[in-house]
Amino acid sequence: MRVDFYQLGGAPVEGVIATLAGKLLEGGERVLVVAADEGALARLDRQLWDQGEASFLPHGIAGGADDARQPVLLSTTPDTPNLARNILIADGEWRDAALAFERAFYLFDEASLTGARLAWKLLAGREGVERRYWAREDGRWVQKA
Repeated sequence: MRVDFYQLGGAPVEGVIATLAGKLLEGGERVLVVAADEGALARLDRQLWDQGEASFLPHGIAGGADDARQPVLLSTTPDTPNLARNILIADGEWRDAALAFERAFYLFDEASLTGARLAWKLLAGREGVERRYWAREDGRWVQKA
């Protein structure tokens, strides 16, 4: 399994989520987006609806009748009724449940930097886990480690 650490560095989290989720959907993948704050998920839901027809990402908030059909599911828990193999941790709080997925995207900012460093260290040398670290440089993502 692979864990991609994304240091936001001032990039708006909603935009990063939309970009990553869009790329996964283009590849035929499903994704579970997790954040503990229901308000943050509601804001993300509105942002994804407001992208316009050209960039709309089909999605839903967990707890609905159609959860299993959602290619992008927004949730407060790592449960995956949409059978996603990818998890996107949107709130900077590492969850070990992410290790059950094929790929995890861990987004963090300055406020959650200490937790991200701890997660990086805890995953070091763990069998079957590949880590990558990405940071913004001149408006694009650059792999640093």
